[in-house]
Amino acid sequence: MKKILVATFLSLFLSIPLVQAQHSVARDWNEELLNAIRGDFARPTVHARNLFHSAIAMYDAWAIFNNNAETVFLGKTYANYTCTFDGITTPSDVAAAQHETISYAMYRLLSHRFANSPGATTSLASFQTLFESYGYDVNFTSTDYSSGSYAALGNYLADEIITFGLQDGSNEQNGYANEHYQPVNSPLILELYEDNDNINPNKWQPLAFSVFIDQSGNPFPTNIPAFLSPEWGEVIPFALKADDLEIINEGFDCYVYNDPGEPVYIQESNEDGIDDPYKWHFALVSLWSSHLDPADDTMIDISPGAIGNLSTTAFPETFEEYKAFYDIFQGGDPSTGRNLNPVTNLPYEPQMVKRSDYARVLAEFWADGPDSETPPGHWFTIMNYVSDHPMTEKRWNGFGPILDDLQWDVKSYLALGGAMHDAAINTWGVKGYYDFVRPISAIRYMAAKGQSSDASLPSYDPHGLPLIPNYIELIETGDPLAGDNDENVGKLKVYAWKGPDYIDDPTQDIAGVDWILASRWWPYQRGTFVTPPFAGYVSGHSTFSRAAAEVLTLLTGDEYFPGGMGTFDIPQDNFLVFEKGPSAPFTLQWATYRDASDQTSLSRIWGGIHPPIDDIRGRIIGEKIGVEAFYKANQYFSGFLTTDEFQATTTKVYPVPFTNQITIQAENNQLSKVELFSIDGRQLLTETINSTQKTINLPNLQTGMYFLKAFGTNGNVLLQTKVLKN
Repeated sequence: MKKILVATFLSLFLSIPLVQAQHSVARDWNEELLNAIRGDFARPTVHARNLFHSAIAMYDAWAIFNNNAETVFLGKTYANYTCTFDGITTPSDVAAAQHETISYAMYRLLSHRFANSPGATTSLASFQTLFESYGYDVNFTSTDYSSGSYAALGNYLADEIITFGLQDGSNEQNGYANEHYQPVNSPLILELYEDNDNINPNKWQPLAFSVFIDQSGNPFPTNIPAFLSPEWGEVIPFALKADDLEIINEGFDCYVYNDPGEPVYIQESNEDGIDDPYKWHFALVSLWSSHLDPADDTMIDISPGAIGNLSTTAFPETFEEYKAFYDIFQGGDPSTGRNLNPVTNLPYEPQMVKRSDYARVLAEFWADGPDSETPPGHWFTIMNYVSDHPMTEKRWNGFGPILDDLQWDVKSYLALGGAMHDAAINTWGVKGYYDFVRPISAIRYMAAKGQSSDASLPSYDPHGLPLIPNYIELIETGDPLAGDNDENVGKLKVYAWKGPDYIDDPTQDIAGVDWILASRWWPYQRGTFVTPPFAGYVSGHSTFSRAAAEVLTLLTGDEYFPGGMGTFDIPQDNFLVFEKGPSAPFTLQWATYRDASDQTSLSRIWGGIHPPIDDIRGRIIGEKIGVEAFYKANQYFSGFLTTDEFQATTTKVYPVPFTNQITIQAENNQLSKVELFSIDGRQLLTETINSTQKTINLPNLQTGMYFLKAFGTNGNVLLQTKVLKN
């Protein structure tokens, strides 16, 4: 069972030989946090915040003893909250002081955050066991660090982060409950299979269960789960920019960063059928469901030599581009794979796998359940195993000195945690505002309406499903689904995964694929879960994963997994939770972090959770978030920039990005000096100028981000900004 495999995930992931070495104290506490998340309710927003706030605590507890770094929170005004810090005695043993401060901060913070978790008994005991294994005293709770106590400093830092969290917009003090949002639609009662034609088909619909078990395997306290975090856009972010924020009132103030624009709404025109983008997007989800039958012998090559390597400029924008990007009949995207592994300089070996096994495994592997660390935590797990790989050199952004384990971990966690936190804020702000429908509601709604392709045929309705031969058809007399009295004649049927009604024992049963009543279509999920309890648009998995892929690419300085390929072994008949499978063992493989991210996105379509419109716009937002979070974190690491970048309106730099030359121009000022810094704060160039414009040759710089300063004749800073070299 996957439940067993997830518990041993730490030894299986990437299927690589690991260096057996003692982890840093930051890594120890991150593992504790991930285990606590697995025992908590599946709340991606809440846990992205927990991961980020923990990363701040550990980073600041390290940075306060580092001469080059700036703290994020301690001794700073962060957003609207000031955390005072009066300084502390310089330690004779810096490493010991960092260890003690981190441990007290994390023990107090995590004990607070998971006090009411369904797994609290286990998690709190585990926190204490680790804490006491270091020789620390759980009864020491003082926050008065004036005597030079690093334990008290850790307690103080945790206390300040806890207090900050009670006013950061998350509504933590009320269990993160919604304050304003109300669903438009009444719940879909899953057990009754009633017609779902009396809803707004563009809006999210709650689901009613006899028993709801969330994605982490926890029974939920209500059988109609509320929309999770529709007001999360109000939470204080890390690197999201005020210029990218819109506050839009849709019954309540919705905080929407990087607004992707409207999803696709259902059209009213006659006989549009599959030409209606809404119907195409949701019909595609139904068609991909037909790929989930191990009796289907269709084989595909899932090696990095055949899939992956999508161009970052290849994301579709128009409806025609969406239709070209996603293969509605065969599944997948237009990626072509790579010819060679850049590390071994050998071709990637083909790996032929049943499409049905691949699609089913993807749906469950990336769903992160049960025993889930949720999508943000899943990428922390990947980060940890990249760090453990014997071929990983811990050089920040791929160059400079090799960092010790603690410095690498606290910096990695802050960059990745900031990205995951911002992705949650951005994504759920969009979800709360657009409140867009999920496939189970949309497909069952259209099925109840009829068909929209041909007004001359039975059951025509402009809001019906499009007819697609061999996949979506009308039921005729004599059809096995017609019913004893032909009561289903004229209704719609779909060729799809048959659903949880056909599974009594998931360790032995397989639902398979067949013609079913379209009004009984199911996503490929457990019957006690079905679909996450929040709107679909945009996909959290796509946003989180793309943001994480960008961070991992930047912090390692390499888009590829160590060794040129990351892998995860899938055993036969002992991985799937929803049903028995897969039918044969195989290995998930990814050349790059972006390839893994793109695979995550496709998994949610095969899983019946998202249509393509949710996916692509999530990827686009995630890419922006990942890059911005990484470079924001680097501002703190270097101590170079700790506030928003400054650029005088009359001073500019071009071209942006640059190749081998960069020009600085000050229209109304005389330039006196230009300085260029690496992202870790090393000064790479200083050049004296006596003009209003200067072109500098920089042919030997490697591709990446740099910091640029330009000064006027009186020493004032005219320009301070980030520049990218192609």
